[in-house]
Amino acid sequence: MNQFDQAHSILGDLAEADVPLAPLTTYRVGGAARLFVRANSVDDLARVAQAHRVSGVDVLVVGRGSNMLVADSGYDGIAVQLGDFAAGVDIPEPPFGDADLAVVAGGATTLPVLARRCSAAGLTGLEWAVGVPGSIGGAVRMNAGGHGSDIEGSLIDVEIFDLRASACVVKPARALRLEFRSSGLGTHEIVLSARFRVIAGDRDASERELGEIVRWRRENQPGGQNAGSVFVNPEPGRLAAAQVIDELGLKGLRMGTAEVSPKHANFIQASPDGSAADVWALMQHVRREVLVERGIRLRSEIRLVGFPESPE
Repeated sequence: MNQFDQAHSILGDLAEADVPLAPLTTYRVGGAARLFVRANSVDDLARVAQAHRVSGVDVLVVGRGSNMLVADSGYDGIAVQLGDFAAGVDIPEPPFGDADLAVVAGGATTLPVLARRCSAAGLTGLEWAVGVPGSIGGAVRMNAGGHGSDIEGSLIDVEIFDLRASACVVKPARALRLEFRSSGLGTHEIVLSARFRVIAGDRDASERELGEIVRWRRENQPGGQNAGSVFVNPEPGRLAAAQVIDELGLKGLRMGTAEVSPKHANFIQASPDGSAADVWALMQHVRREVLVERGIRLRSEIRLVGFPESPE
């Protein structure tokens, strides 16, 4: 029995074989997962942990797939997506008074849902999240942000399922080593929920801010098949990756079925029925050009699954 048969025997009917991952990502390209599990409970995750521990097969958590590019050859491991048990937002009951306020969002909840639920309740501080399409779990892992704020600015703590220990643990934000678009979370740590500080405020003003953020995004960023910003800004707040790429005349550059967006130079678009290989090749080309012409080594903001390691 090989390791995948071993893993599948432990997972039983919890796992499906050769499930396409493209529909689960915003790039909508790429291959299938060797095994796929939709976890509907912590007990399901415990079975994944057992399969991982016994067989040695790797595990990949797929959230909303908004920051991920899967190779055309797929993922040779167990892909896991959290079910409804890890979704939802817990809002404190009014009147709010002067007490410290916090909301809890499940790891499978999307950032826009969190932002809108808070705003509707008159709780402010997370409006920026309405423009980021990812899940809470993915957002914590990469310290997602936008419009002058990020996860680190309001995160209190997270509940994590540790695949190695097969147990749930709570970690304070300071233990996550959050930095610009990165964290110290390991691949064995699955975010089940996160707790955020919020402030009682003006509901109408908050909802107006949401509308402005959505409008700005529509006007300044492309739609279609992409995963948002491809590269981390070389000097956050001072030098943007889009600025460098645009100055080198790479905006609109096409390689096969992938194109540097004519609307935003730090977005790479995939064509319908395109290939992940073309997106990856264009990413590497842009990175090389920036390194040669400007001496800047761009770091990928996109999680690359099934591709050869690239020097950052």
